[in-house]
Amino acid sequence: MASRRNGTLYTGVTSDLVQRAWQHRESMVEGFTKKYGCKLLVWYEQHGSMESAILREKQIKAGNRARKLALIEAQNPQWRDLYEEIV
Repeated sequence: MASRRNGTLYTGVTSDLVQRAWQHRESMVEGFTKKYGCKLLVWYEQHGSMESAILREKQIKAGNRARKLALIEAQNPQWRDLYEEIV
């Protein structure tokens, strides 16, 4: 999730991306995303198991900002909100 193009970024894991993205978009979740206005779904990955998703989340969070921006830019160079594509 992002606040805007090149803005604040949030990385998380969920078993229901549509519901979780909607919660962030509507500021239903207290915490980081609400505080920093991260409402745009600009990138996501799907995994076959929660275990692999959590491992990948940790890998992404351990990376620097440049790597995170590169992941987004590779899939979504226009920083479009991808939410409508997943509903």
